[in-house]
Parts: sequence; structure tokens; C-alpha cells
Amino acid sequence: MKILLSGSSGLVGSALTPFLVSEGHDVIKLVRSQNPTIHSGITWDPPRRGPDPDALTGVDAVVHLAGEGITARWTEGKKQVIRESRTKGTLLLATALAKMKTPPKVLVSASAIGIYGNRGAEILRETSAPGTGFLPDVCKEWEVTTKPAADKGIRVVNLRIGVVLSRFGGALGKMLLPFKLGVGGKIGSGAQYMSWIAMDDVLGVILFALTNESLRGPVNTVAPRPVTNAEYTKILGKVLARPTIFPLPAPVARLVLGEMADAVLLASARVEPTALTNKAYKFRYPDLEGALRHLLS
Repeated sequence: MKILLSGSSGLVGSALTPFLVSEGHDVIKLVRSQNPTIHSGITWDPPRRGPDPDALTGVDAVVHLAGEGITARWTEGKKQVIRESRTKGTLLLATALAKMKTPPKVLVSASAIGIYGNRGAEILRETSAPGTGFLPDVCKEWEVTTKPAADKGIRVVNLRIGVVLSRFGGALGKMLLPFKLGVGGKIGSGAQYMSWIAMDDVLGVILFALTNESLRGPVNTVAPRPVTNAEYTKILGKVLARPTIFPLPAPVARLVLGEMADAVLLASARVEPTALTNKAYKFRYPDLEGALRHLLS
């Protein structure tokens, strides 16, 4: 397939490109026109200008991963950038796809389990109601903005991605140094659920979504066995053979990161990948310890 990819320089995108190429696909990057480090690809300028529909001729599928990172203190300006990078960018892309004479067959668009909000130990499936607050609102709008593509008859898959485990970045990448130094520990009470997924399975799910014609709509992109933060801390310490006796108290997390601490670090989302298991997707790393040992070996 000829696959258009946005967000190719991000944590998932940078791993996805070589993975898709190794599977025999042709990847074309959708790049910001002002990015001087990338000299090939199709340009766009979100949230102001989408790609030229004529430039997309011949594209069979689209994977849309672009969006501003959320791991920072949320000022009002930062929140606006987070929202617009997802909602306006996705709307621009979906609209461009809808204008094509021969549109692609599928749009796989990133979303996040942040759509469920802070739900304690409640089991969350794709049919569960969204939560309330900034992140759930952004995610809801993010998914809605793919509608122009769906209205055109393009099969749309909204990947509600959980905490991606990679040694090269993301949550695990940031945790490695303090845990290796023996100063890691649980965050807050540690009772909050963490719905995680190994990078290899993120890539596998994306390919599965591209090729499985019966898969559409919201898809929880998480491993089948979520853990609490306390369990995650214990297992990571075990894999690294380091103590985990230095917790990060909730008030300190809030002092440092403000609203983001409550919405991300201290929030609980016990998410199940019901759509994937119903379609018989086979996880390479269903258990946290196995995933961490693979990633950190």
C-alpha cells in the first residue's frame, strides 16, 4: 500500500515508518512546510492549511498521528495548542481526503484513552461513555473531526492509545533514569490504573487497522492487562533490580505540573481492548513484565 503518514517524527511515527517499509509498504510523510530538516514528502501547515488534495493522488491509506505533546505544565496557551493541533489538524486532513477524486480506503487516526477521564477501577470499553474535563473534551472533538472522511465513505479507525512503553521516550523513557538510580517510586496513592501498551503492539495494531476491513470506529489500543501505578512501579523495579521506595506525593506532582498532574499522572483509567480481542488481534506483549524485559534487555 501507499500510506500517507503524519506525525512521522514523533515517538510512534519514527518507529512506524521503518516498520511499514519492512512490511513492504510505501510510506509518504505529511510534513510541515516550514520544517527545514525534512526535504521530501507532502506539505501542510496545521492548523492553518491542509494538504493539497491533488498531491494525495494515489494514496491507499492514511495514518494520522500528529499532535502537540501533553507532558508539560498546562498554561491556557499550551491547552489551546494541544486542542488545535489535534482538532483543527485532523479536520483539515479529513476534509482534504474527502475532496479527493479517488480517496484512500482507510484513515487510521490517533486518539487517546484520555477520552475516558478519571474513572477509578471502572472497566472501560469502547462503548463506555466519555469522561468530563479538558482531555476528554479534546479527545471527543478529535474523533468527531474525522467525520468528513467517514461521510465520504472512507473507513475511519480512531485508535484510543494508552501509555506507550518505549525505552526511547514517553512515560517509560522519562522514568528510566530515576528508577535506575534507585530513587523511583509510586505516584500519589499508586491505586490509579495505568493502561499501557508496548511499542511493538502499537505498530502491530496500526497495521492490523490498516488491513482489517471490518475494523472501524473507536479502538482501545492498550494491552489486555492494565495495572495500577503501584503494580507498575513494583514490576519496573523488579526488572531493573532496583528499590522503589521513593514515592512522588500527589501534592508535589500538582505543585510541579498543575492541572496536568491530576489529568494524567494521578488519573485512573482501567481500559480493555475489546474491539481488538473481538477481532482476534494477537498481542505480542500482553503482560507488563514480559514487555519491560523485552524493552530493557
